Amino acid sequence: AAPNGFAGSVAASTRAASSSGASGSRLKVRTRSIVAGVALLPSGQPAVAAEQSASDVYKVDNVHSSVLFSVRHNNVSNFYGRFNKVDGSFNIAEGGSLDISVDADSVDSNNASRDKHLRAADFFSAAEFPAITFKSNTLKKTSGELTLRGTKKPLTVTITETGRGTGRGNKQVAGFETRFTIKRSEFGVSYQVGPGLSDDVTLIVSLQGAK
Repeated sequence: AAPNGFAGSVAASTRAASSSGASGSRLKVRTRSIVAGVALLPSGQPAVAAEQSASDVYKVDNVHSSVLFSVRHNNVSNFYGRFNKVDGSFNIAEGGSLDISVDADSVDSNNASRDKHLRAADFFSAAEFPAITFKSNTLKKTSGELTLRGTKKPLTVTITETGRGTGRGNKQVAGFETRFTIKRSEFGVSYQVGPGLSDDVTLIVSLQGAK
């Protein structure tokens, strides 16, 4: 049978893994806090600078973005699931910024009973922690922190820009991808850690945004 879930998966990782995404400039992200909102500019800078920065912000397109997870089951196969709702924005101008929110309740493992378990206290505790959020105020630094279910850990992730172009309505579009692995037990989620359900959970986050 497939696992009853995994936890602490999607927001970030204590270990970075190189992305295998398409060609593009390699960027690195530093997260300082896991809260809603994003600071695009330091306070006190001219308003015109803020307007120029805002013009570089891409709104995440949930329909064309993916947040996937994989966990080892019975030490013989990789089981995959996803989150169906992701929101936020990113700025790929010089310095950059990132503000992403994933709806924990939208977890989808292709099994209604297992999804209910994943939303419960053994795993995401979605009623208490409805959003899994990821924020950075730069795309150039390498160290940061992940906070998940009230536990804060150091984080390093590598981001690969996967392209820029023109989409529907003549809107400018851009995308990036990152892959990383966390140990769920380090975030207080130790349910069935062992051969049946791995401690390591790998996340694949591929986002497209438009402006």
